[in-house]
Amino acid sequence: MFFILTFALLVAIAACNPNANNTTGDIVVASKDFTEQDILGELLAQQIEETTNLKVARRPRLGGSFVCHNAILAGKIDAYIEYTGTAFTGILKQKSLNDPKEVYKKLKQAYAQQFKLEVMPSLGFENTFAMVIRGEDAKKYNVQTLSQAAQYTPAWRGGFGYEFLERDDGFPGLAKTYDLRFSKPPQIMDLGLIYRALVQKQVDMVAGNSTDGQIARLGLAVLKDDKKYFPPYEATPIVRQEVLNKYPELGQAIAQLSGKISADEMRQLNYLVEGELRDIKEVVREFRKSKSLASRKDA
Repeated sequence: MFFILTFALLVAIAACNPNANNTTGDIVVASKDFTEQDILGELLAQQIEETTNLKVARRPRLGGSFVCHNAILAGKIDAYIEYTGTAFTGILKQKSLNDPKEVYKKLKQAYAQQFKLEVMPSLGFENTFAMVIRGEDAKKYNVQTLSQAAQYTPAWRGGFGYEFLERDDGFPGLAKTYDLRFSKPPQIMDLGLIYRALVQKQVDMVAGNSTDGQIARLGLAVLKDDKKYFPPYEATPIVRQEVLNKYPELGQAIAQLSGKISADEMRQLNYLVEGELRDIKEVVREFRKSKSLASRKDA
């Protein structure tokens, strides 16, 4: 299994070679493998293209956090959007902290010293893990929190992504904190299939994201993390310091996105793409316009 995972990691990193696939660019922007990241990667790319003369090569659906991190360390990509809690606990292997400012401060310092990576200011929203059940079950059992749900999970089936099952801030610690026990070991699932499996009653609890547009659309319920197990997960651009030094205008362009997206706005953007099947480039273009983000083409 280790060999297979290692080989898959190497293949994924090799696949994002700036000279492979589509056109090359001055800056290579990657995104992880789910809808929100598709949107954020495109937002980052458009922001750079519209406010500078730099060309951007896009590397969407590159993989999870570990794949993207190794790719940026290898110089195969230059920037991507990460979540602070993921980087702090998953990449740095630090013990979870609940203070967003403290996590950001420590993360920024460590990434600069250890990896020569710049942790840019947050985009303005947090996307934490969301333990999701069917809305009908939430009403049937009258549960709103993970503590309340723990008494019912022995009869439930869990379905989680591979990373969530393996991460230090994922299922192992969550199960210990809330004494979560399922009828059988949780099923490893593709993140794109978890809500369908939940609605079709193939599983009874999944680990989604708090900004997922499908949660409200499908009438699902998010269980409150009443013991505050999960750390803060603020969406934050990670950029190689080398390219920031080479292109000073790059940092200025990305900094304009600081604080521009609320959690509600991110949910809406996700819904437009997943629920209404809108084109991502168009959705991002309209969002940038609504925020009056600068554009050299309008000058």
